[in-house]
Amino acid sequence: MPDAEIAADIWDLPDNIRPVPVVVLVDEVAELALFASKEEEKRRDRIITALVRLAQLGRAAGIYLEICGQRFGSELGKGITMLRAQLTGRTAHRVNDETSANMAFGDISPDAVLAAIQIPAETRGIAIAGDSTGGWHRIRAPHTSLRQAVNTCNKYADRTPEVPALAPFRPAAAALPSARGPLSKTAPATA
Repeated sequence: MPDAEIAADIWDLPDNIRPVPVVVLVDEVAELALFASKEEEKRRDRIITALVRLAQLGRAAGIYLEICGQRFGSELGKGITMLRAQLTGRTAHRVNDETSANMAFGDISPDAVLAAIQIPAETRGIAIAGDSTGGWHRIRAPHTSLRQAVNTCNKYADRTPEVPALAPFRPAAAALPSARGPLSKTAPATA
């Protein structure tokens, strides 16, 4: 096979055969780490191990993880710090203590740790973004109201792919007029 036909990841593929990238979003990673029984602990370990493998191998296939949480440290159990280490880009808004800032940036940039703890409480939307090169930037995230988020979701709901394998995981919705209808009425966004 000629070198020109070898691809290390999807971005090396020609546009006409490149698959659409997929972003897997996990909100509140601590919820995955909670368990009350040995059986739940085994399930939790399988989930965290699968996420670590996905983080390690998924990028080349165009699968990206966005893992969110208030705290992302070893107190969440085994495998969490290994998962955190695989996440090359990190963002932290204002933190209350140096320990929280260290969870986000301690292994990639001591300067980013200091910057994160210096964000004033009254300055909403300011965050620190760091990456595995040790670089970091102060960024400003735009405010999105809950109404704006709902309106955007409704506007693009028709683009949601039907994946039959995920059907058992969808919450049961009572008395919706149709499976593809909006979840709420679109209303004007207000500040």
